Amino acid sequence: MVVPGRAFGQVPASPEAPIVMRFAAFTAITGYERAVVDTLLTLLPGATRDRGGSAVLVLGSGTPRRLVACPLDEPGWIVGGVQPDGYLTLRRIGRAPSPLFDQQLEGQRVTLFGRRGPVPGVVGVRSIHLARGRSGGADEPFTTDDARVDVGATSARQAGELGLGVLTPVSLTKRPQWYGGELIAAPFAGRRAACAALVLAARAATPGAGSVTVAFVTEHNLSDRGLQTVRHTLGPFSDEWVVDLAVRHAGTPVETVSLREVILLRQRMEQWIRGTP
Repeated sequence: MVVPGRAFGQVPASPEAPIVMRFAAFTAITGYERAVVDTLLTLLPGATRDRGGSAVLVLGSGTPRRLVACPLDEPGWIVGGVQPDGYLTLRRIGRAPSPLFDQQLEGQRVTLFGRRGPVPGVVGVRSIHLARGRSGGADEPFTTDDARVDVGATSARQAGELGLGVLTPVSLTKRPQWYGGELIAAPFAGRRAACAALVLAARAATPGAGSVTVAFVTEHNLSDRGLQTVRHTLGPFSDEWVVDLAVRHAGTPVETVSLREVILLRQRMEQWIRGTP
């Protein structure tokens, strides 16, 4: 529902909105979650990084032991090669949410997380005039193999001076957008908002009997390594909850989640952590 009088894109007046906005702007390509985990360790006093790279906080002690987890990672891309003219080729990493996931790249702005910090770039679009009628031409769907990333470099050396090279993670540029009064759109907004809700719940709730392990797990889109590590080192658990949220436009650059659903999820998680129905 649109709120009358609210300015376009204005952040809703809710204590949950700023952290949801912050999380929606995070990028955590599968295998490259470390920076986001660093942030979580500052947001959750007492949390530690386990051997799987996940952020883990144990509330309470003893049994029963319960687990609530939120996956941090997202499918994305890495630099597969640097061409002599400075253009970069890509390879996808992590399970794609749909067969057409890679088509999101065509003609879009991307961010490359290089050794010297983030670097903006764009993904070039193939010329339909030159490609038409050829194998893999304009009539074929765009794939990662078609992508050529332009970062403004004119040589491989210049790309290297920007801190870019093979295995540099790449994502669509994140610019979360509020609309409709309480909706926020961004790539993987549902998962990010669920993790934001879990942070708020973990700060507010005290478990009843036993302990609750709160985990923000890595590599969910590859091998479930983070979740399996938590289970192995801190389990077994009598109850587990891997949180997520229902979304609109799932798996697209405008995946959308309702702030109302985030608030309800936070409340449910607080009750679950306390062990109350």
